Amino acid sequence: MSNPFNLDQKLKEQAKERPVMSEIVSSRIDATLDSLPESPGTMNMESLQAHMKHSRRTHKGLRRTAGVAVAAGVLGLTVFASGFVSPAMADSLRNIPLIGSLFSSIEADMGLRTAGNEGLTTPVNSSFTYQDVKFKVLETVYDGTRAAFLVHVTAPNLNQGMYDNGKDIVKLSSGVENVFFDVNGSRPDSGLFYSSAGANEPDKLLFEQVIPADHTGAIPDQFEAKVKLKLQGMDHEFELTVPFTKSTTDTHNVQPNSTIENDLYSVTVNKAEVTPITTRLTASIALKGEETLSKKEEKQLREIRFAVYDDQGRQLTALSGEGKYEANQLNWESIYATTAKDVKYLVVKPFKVKDDFAEEVQDDQFIKGIEMKIQLP
Repeated sequence: MSNPFNLDQKLKEQAKERPVMSEIVSSRIDATLDSLPESPGTMNMESLQAHMKHSRRTHKGLRRTAGVAVAAGVLGLTVFASGFVSPAMADSLRNIPLIGSLFSSIEADMGLRTAGNEGLTTPVNSSFTYQDVKFKVLETVYDGTRAAFLVHVTAPNLNQGMYDNGKDIVKLSSGVENVFFDVNGSRPDSGLFYSSAGANEPDKLLFEQVIPADHTGAIPDQFEAKVKLKLQGMDHEFELTVPFTKSTTDTHNVQPNSTIENDLYSVTVNKAEVTPITTRLTASIALKGEETLSKKEEKQLREIRFAVYDDQGRQLTALSGEGKYEANQLNWESIYATTAKDVKYLVVKPFKVKDDFAEEVQDDQFIKGIEMKIQLP
């Protein structure tokens, strides 16, 4: 079969240039070599593909020798490091076991996609089994604000993402209950979310824990979380030990404490914390001319949220938010998926909610005269 990417020629040319390999690439090669068995022979590549395959594609089970796996891994990493890879080739190479990231193709979250594409994730190979049910932690990402991880579930009563709980057949994500996330014996009060990893990965679950800004107890750059969960129809609590390593120090922390107002409202942006993966915004909206709020006025403010745009005009996907009333205002801590790792500024636009916080906002929803530009260092 002909090689559509002409790899032989490209690698020969690249060998002459001897490019400097990045630290990320070097560490991934080391991790690949360390993960191989000590004795020669064959290894089950199907489990490795499930561990690191591209989350929007399906693969057939393969068996290859360890030597082939190493060759494929080094080839892919060398090509990425060299800088000549085309978009089509990059997409293809992300499917090579031990190279690609499942996070790279999570459609609904640009921040997690960036983490996958930029090598900010950590592969994990931990399994937890009870009877015939198996949870396998595949990959994690942590940026100081959000800790996310992907789990592959295997069970005899699970078929293509549909789970038989003994009474009904439901989506796997709907069959999960009572999830808790503990770090060093401390449990965040809120901010834990989980969902399917995508239509093409029906037996995989995405879990996310937002670390609240006021969380009591420091969380280190490296930690192991104890994640406890139950499945419907099973009288057993699974406890997963999930290791996390903070993968980025490229964090912008700005405290503009800027206020802008119109005839009815006063808006203040107190703080913005931006990583290549997650954006945390702390802001408030107050009703002018009032010292306290009636129930009707509380509802009026509750239906106003903040849409955030980057320097290219792209709306950041809203992930979650928590609000608290204080005197005549509503204080929000809102979490968004960052659109890119090199954003220069953000534009904050209050809007009136029609459907939900994460909706794509239309022009007639914006509250005129109180948008704000937040410059990032």
